[in-house]
Amino acid sequence: MNIVIVDDNPVNLMVIEKIVKSAGYEHFIKLPSAIELLDLLSAGTGEAPKVPVDLILLDMMMPEMDGLEACRRIQEQENLRDIPIIIVTAVGDSNLVADVLEAGAIDYVMKPINKVELIARIRVALRLKYEKDWHKENETRIRSELELAKQVQSSVLSQPIHKDGLSISASYHPSFELAGDLYSWYRIDENRYGIMLLDMMGHGISSSLVCMFISSVMQDTITRFVSPETVIAELNRYMNQLNRNASVSYYFTAIYLVIDTLNKRIEYVNAGHPPGILTEPHKPPILLDSGSCAVGFFEQMDIQKGVLSYGPDMQLFLYTDGLLEAIDEEGTDEVAKLTDQLQACGRKEVDFIVDTLLPPDIRADQEDDICMVILRAD
Repeated sequence: MNIVIVDDNPVNLMVIEKIVKSAGYEHFIKLPSAIELLDLLSAGTGEAPKVPVDLILLDMMMPEMDGLEACRRIQEQENLRDIPIIIVTAVGDSNLVADVLEAGAIDYVMKPINKVELIARIRVALRLKYEKDWHKENETRIRSELELAKQVQSSVLSQPIHKDGLSISASYHPSFELAGDLYSWYRIDENRYGIMLLDMMGHGISSSLVCMFISSVMQDTITRFVSPETVIAELNRYMNQLNRNASVSYYFTAIYLVIDTLNKRIEYVNAGHPPGILTEPHKPPILLDSGSCAVGFFEQMDIQKGVLSYGPDMQLFLYTDGLLEAIDEEGTDEVAKLTDQLQACGRKEVDFIVDTLLPPDIRADQEDDICMVILRAD
């Protein structure tokens, strides 16, 4: 722990040194000017201080540069702002003291120095420095863990596929580092794929953890049960198991479908999710809106399966409600508006379509995750 004492008067340096030593602080640095203090701190260079500094006892009135200006220079450096500064002054001008505190000093003591008062203020300042350092270290650790969690969450998202006359791709823009949207697709057999898009309630760590829990059971559930009604019912069972021991009941909306590329057939369940939009040339669009309530609301669900057939050049758009909310205008039908915009985009890539619907500068202001999945028959 290093305390830096700055005063152009050698007698004052000696007095403060004795007081600091008497309080049990053995590591200190004495400097005769604010210029040398800034040099020690490497102020203005972008580099770390030459030695770690935990507290600065800074004289107010010095030649070349006074304590007020030194405080301002230190506060200009982001890496130095958390170093507590106590001004030592013989000037009783309250306005000047106020200026120094506003410039970044956390406290002050008057000359002649009262030993008990100075030691007390030093201890308070060092305690504040310790707490700030602890919070910074903790924040750094949490940020590192969040980044790892983000990488893990991204790793479970399915990669685009282009085979068997079918292409599936996605565009995902989370509003937080950890998000509550999840999409996955799995090959069931030679001709069938199971595709899931879900939107977990809330945002952040808790929602992403529940998402990861569902992700951990999703592949087995889809490949084992296959049928949309059974898959949704099984995921509802998992959510109810989780909610029994949770202080908050979680739920998610979802659309799950099985596409058969040989028979050109789609079976699906929409569990409280925005409707999927199926388009084909020269045909009116079809909304995938049959299904059930959200998953996790009730122990038992009334689930209705929807069945569709499709032809060449089919496109199926799945998306989360963040997209609808972003394009919402009062007095308009968001789904109808989105359908028109999607048809106008033709067969562009999914990222291009999302950028067209929501340019990046507008998307950056959205409070909800935005996700779109596109299935295309080639």
